[in-house]
Amino acid sequence: MQKLNQSIEEKYDVAIIGAGNGGLIAATQLALEGQKIILFEQHNLPGGFATSFVRGRFEFEASLHELCDYGPKSNKGGIRKLFEELGIDIPMAKIPEAYHLISTDENDRFDITIPFGVDEYIKCIVGEVPESEKSVKEFVKLCREVHEALNYIRESRGNPDKKVLMSEYGNFLRTAAYSLDDILGALEMPLKAQKIIKGYWVYLAIPTSRINFTIYAAMLYFFLIRGAYIPIHRSSGYTMALEKRIRDLGGKIEFNTKVEKIMVEDGKVNGLETSKGDKINTNYVISNASPTLIYNNLIFPESERPEIGYKFVNARKHAVSCFVVYLGLNKSAEELGLQNYSYVISDCMDTKQIYDSFGKLECPKIQASICLNNAIPDCSPEGTCIVSITSFFKPGVWDKISKEQYFSLKDKIAEELIEKFENATNTHLSECIEEIEIATPETYSRYTGSYKGVTYGYEVDSWDSTLPRLMRMSEERFIDGLKTCGGFSFQGVSYTNSLLSGQITALLTLQELQEGGEKNE
Repeated sequence: MQKLNQSIEEKYDVAIIGAGNGGLIAATQLALEGQKIILFEQHNLPGGFATSFVRGRFEFEASLHELCDYGPKSNKGGIRKLFEELGIDIPMAKIPEAYHLISTDENDRFDITIPFGVDEYIKCIVGEVPESEKSVKEFVKLCREVHEALNYIRESRGNPDKKVLMSEYGNFLRTAAYSLDDILGALEMPLKAQKIIKGYWVYLAIPTSRINFTIYAAMLYFFLIRGAYIPIHRSSGYTMALEKRIRDLGGKIEFNTKVEKIMVEDGKVNGLETSKGDKINTNYVISNASPTLIYNNLIFPESERPEIGYKFVNARKHAVSCFVVYLGLNKSAEELGLQNYSYVISDCMDTKQIYDSFGKLECPKIQASICLNNAIPDCSPEGTCIVSITSFFKPGVWDKISKEQYFSLKDKIAEELIEKFENATNTHLSECIEEIEIATPETYSRYTGSYKGVTYGYEVDSWDSTLPRLMRMSEERFIDGLKTCGGFSFQGVSYTNSLLSGQITALLTLQELQEGGEKNE
């Protein structure tokens, strides 16, 4: 029987809300540093969006398509180094190609597979568009400078020497305020080459006229130099490993426990209250829950909710949520003719038109789909394969339908997405479906508590992409002792950024703890 009005008497150095990517990393880092921490998760498993589930003979990856900045042992990326620092060893599979780009537009057809590797990438695009060689090489050179500049900023712990930035990374500064479209246009790149280069826009999910060049360049260059990886045991493999590591280090985790209040007095955190009646004594809280939830629901008393917090949330635009069709098929990928891991399939190549389709209760004009077996051959029983088809909706779109309409519309959109995949790849999935599961924005909202089921955090316009957020970090802390991590935080959207945000937030909190001289045994 659940205990009500209980009280956890001990004082904790730090309490963490949410066992998503950022929260798990923050908790592990702080526990590794010897801090007394407690982590609360409303679900019965760690991970948030980073999880898996089983239907019949198949274990499906819930959301991760590919992990950026991991890299091989010979070229370690930030995430591999992070996992090693935290003491977890996760078996990973290398993804064979960047993406297979297909447009079914009669007047603008595309069917091209893009490789990883800088030289291979350039060669592929130039082979398709010979007149693009000069502009593509200049573009990749710019991406490399952005990558190097961001590495310098990280190494300087967010306090770079402006003279060094101006002398060594001038193009980085000159391009920082511009969109991807602006830069490609300035390079006078042929339109066909531009469309190929924009393939990864689907992982940011706003039109390329609004995607900040810096964030796109950094993401693309990471993929080119280190490839992409997927956990062999799905994302739940590493989230479960992190959960165990936290416990081994002496940290405390409370599942099935929702934080209902962040208690604040005179602008400073002084505790938490949970759905089970626990009253937690702490002066430091790290929240994997979004600022939207923090400032609208969690801070108590309400008189302590700063007006600037509301303005901060309202100034930003919530990004998209996902609609995913998970398919367990009773034929192998080879039998079905699926040769690639990642497919980006669209009705056209106009990113604004596609983005606008996310606001309608109909089948969206793009899908990012994967065949997991082409990275992890034995991820399903022999003679079978797993395909997941992901598309997108703007927040609130699914609020417009009744409960009676929900299931029929969900099934209709799933059928149309499957049909589009079949037509684009010349395969026949429908007759081979053994297991099917469909997730809508409502599904993600229910399981994770994310506002409107949003999976992509806040949109990353040029004024509010990674770099401006990093520069404003200290200005956006409106309550002493409260910090955020995860997909809604300063790092921006993506698994990689969410994981890294957890470590950065933990280290900043640790610094404050050490300066304050407080330690709870």
